[in-house]
Amino acid sequence: MSAHDQLVLYLCEITRLLWKLLLPLLLLCVLLVAVLVLLVLAVRLWLQSSRNARRAREGRPTVAFFHPYCNAGGGGERVLWCAIRALQSRYAGVNFVVYTGDLGVTGQQILEGARQRFNIVLPRPVRFVFLQHRVLVEPGLFPHFTLLGQSVGSIFLGWEALTELVPDLYIDSMGYAFTLPLFRYLGGCSVGSYVHYPTISTDMLSVVRERNPRFNNPDFISNSLFLSAFKLVYYCLFAVLYGMAGSCSDVIMVNSSWTLDHILSLWRSPNRTSVVYPPCDVSAFLDIPLEEDGDRRCHSIVSVGQFRPEKDHRLQIGAFKKVLERRERSGVREGLKLVLIGGCRNQEDEDRVLMLRGLCQELGVADRVEFKLNVSFEELKRQMSEATIGLHTMWNEHFGIGVVECMAAGKVILAHKSGGPKLDIVRPFDGGQTGFLAEDEDSYAEAIEKILALPPDSRLQIRRNARQSVARFSDQEFEACFLAAMEPLMGTLEQ
Repeated sequence: MSAHDQLVLYLCEITRLLWKLLLPLLLLCVLLVAVLVLLVLAVRLWLQSSRNARRAREGRPTVAFFHPYCNAGGGGERVLWCAIRALQSRYAGVNFVVYTGDLGVTGQQILEGARQRFNIVLPRPVRFVFLQHRVLVEPGLFPHFTLLGQSVGSIFLGWEALTELVPDLYIDSMGYAFTLPLFRYLGGCSVGSYVHYPTISTDMLSVVRERNPRFNNPDFISNSLFLSAFKLVYYCLFAVLYGMAGSCSDVIMVNSSWTLDHILSLWRSPNRTSVVYPPCDVSAFLDIPLEEDGDRRCHSIVSVGQFRPEKDHRLQIGAFKKVLERRERSGVREGLKLVLIGGCRNQEDEDRVLMLRGLCQELGVADRVEFKLNVSFEELKRQMSEATIGLHTMWNEHFGIGVVECMAAGKVILAHKSGGPKLDIVRPFDGGQTGFLAEDEDSYAEAIEKILALPPDSRLQIRRNARQSVARFSDQEFEACFLAAMEPLMGTLEQ
């Protein structure tokens, strides 16, 4: 027998063996799928029985918000408390729950923090479910593959929340889309979501594709063709999973035109998606008088935003340094200071503040830069009233509540030429200018100098235009749009 015949014989034997094993393998796969389906159904029945027992005991439905950082002082938290306030005012016969990972405080302290920071008082108390494993969604836990790690972590954190309390209606108000299928298919809940910022966006894909360095695309990746290609594939696969998870939401609310474009391209649910601008406490700043500021001996530039890397405080400090250098060369004696106001969510944010303080020392501007951390609403308002310019530097900011607040306070806003500020906020009003946009340190420095060089009456007119333009972002407008979007879901609670 030739070698060729032997090879053919071996192949035939292997084929017959595989064919004999095929049926047992198929049966094993069917058995495993059946076991998995039965397990899922058993878990679903268990969770639904828990929900039914709770509802029978309490006699009313429960709406739960998933917001692991509800005690932070950012714009997302303001949306949370305004949303709960609106629903409580409309639906008296509904219980409200907040899933939070803030373990060092009591529920009463959280509500008091909302009053102090946002001037928000709820009509009645809410129940807090304190989650023990918030560390699973901390970015520091995942130095690599952070998006995937946090998303998987959110599933486990969502499971903890679901087993603690099964609501009738679940709302993800912080952007953890991978919890949506968990509550919908296992918990049997109606689900809604308010998206502040897509976990991944087409802009992020383009940054990697074009190999541009950013805070989430470090130099060692952008400089490597292989690593950039690998990250692009990773991002594309993650975007598909993110879209599948997000599409589970029955009602989708987004906070800006920029976010809307990205969510529509990823979640592909246009009939269930609407823009609900976040609530900005416009009225609280309207009593700050609009007066000419030409007699000021020292102008202050105020920045409002959490100390997160994407807020790009380094750019603010670098631009401020360039302004001081130019004014010194020009012999301008008018004083200038930079005030950075923001909240620190955790130790990582506090370390970032220390790094920024060190940067100020390195650049020689420490005596001109003030840090105001976790300030009260009264202190925020005081700093606003004393400022000339409101500063914002985040690239592709999803909306920009701090930008709106600065404009309502009558400050000349200088924001990044991208995202929500460009598309929704710093827009002409009745044909008049409402602010300025910039992109990098040089353009920010030039814009600051231009603003300070304007005649006081010209600055005053821009400030007036800005204040009048932001009425569309008021608490009242948010409540009306939010309640209209939520009405179909709230109607299911009565069934």
